[in-house]
Order: sequence, then C-alpha cells, then structure tokens
Amino acid sequence: MESGPAIFAGGVFALFGVGLLAWTGVRVRRGEPVADGVRPVASATVSGVVALLALALGVWCFTRI
Repeated sequence: MESGPAIFAGGVFALFGVGLLAWTGVRVRRGEPVADGVRPVASATVSGVVALLALALGVWCFTRI
C-alpha cells in the first residue's frame, strides 16, 4: 500500500526529466536559446543538470518500492 506514492512520484520525476532533457537537446541542436536573456551554454548546462537530477530522483523513488 505504501508503494503507490513512490511509484507515482518516480513516474512524475522520470517523465519530467526525460521531457526536459529531450526539449533541451532539441533546442541546443537547432541553435535556439534554452532560456531568454541567459547565455546559451549556461542555460543548457543548468537545464541538463536539472533534468539529470530529476531522472536520478525518479530512479531513487523506484528503488523504494
């Protein structure tokens, strides 16, 4: 019964991480800015790190099932 919230949270974190990583990759490949008013390298780096952290949190939640 307690695994339900872990599955839900893991799914949310994993979907967010995958979506953000894919979106960042597409923006960088097209040469478009990831965030307005920020240097392209800095914004892509921060976005990539946040995406990887979200994926890691999703995996961690799935290990708690």
